Amino acid sequence: MTASAGAPVLIGNPVSPYVRKVLVACALKGLEPELDPIVPFMGSDDFTAVSPLRRVPVWIDDQVTLPDSSAILEYLDDRYPDPPLKPDAPGDRARARWLEEYADTRMGDVFIWRLFYQTILRPFVWREETDQAVVAHAREVEGPEIFDYLEGQLPAEGFLFGRLSSADIAIAVHFANARWSRFEPDPARWPRLVAWLEKMDRETPLGPLNRTGSKVLKTPPADHRALLPTLGLGISARTWGGRTARRGVFGI
Repeated sequence: MTASAGAPVLIGNPVSPYVRKVLVACALKGLEPELDPIVPFMGSDDFTAVSPLRRVPVWIDDQVTLPDSSAILEYLDDRYPDPPLKPDAPGDRARARWLEEYADTRMGDVFIWRLFYQTILRPFVWREETDQAVVAHAREVEGPEIFDYLEGQLPAEGFLFGRLSSADIAIAVHFANARWSRFEPDPARWPRLVAWLEKMDRETPLGPLNRTGSKVLKTPPADHRALLPTLGLGISARTWGGRTARRGVFGI
């Protein structure tokens, strides 16, 4: 399925770090997709057809229907190369791909599925009790390990590769969800990481998009399509949402 005319469509809610990742790239490249702000748990059969893993985001335009935030960013960089989201040097490009993979997988596993899912989505979507042991291990062991690794990877000042890259974006988007789960890095222990996050918030489109996500998070899902135009985001004419919550292929 492709969009036959008009603006591209981005399926997914700005509360998702992976959706905000794509929206940052779009803002940098001057693209204005229309959003269908569903949460993946509420996707219809049509959503499964375009996202077999029942995950967001999904990008639909006149050429592709494409799930997965990293695949979408690669496509956008190929089709709209200015400004580029990857550094120029081959070694830097390889490292940027690794850091984006680390963010998508390890950071997503800890910050989204062990913290945000357990503290927010599990009790409010599924009406299940939070697994406090999972949350405690994420806060006390896994999260600090991630902070330690990033502290050693980030530059003393500026962005990772001189200019803003997909690696910067992919890493930074997870921290709003961690903050909404009441988990943040201590500036005394991780000063480089905290300074870099402040720069990302202050100097890139991520700061406003994080604040948009915060407003959406505080709004009932039924009102999201009405809310987003007031926050400067366009809405798709149709929705891939359903009426019943259901889990994805991984059981979550």
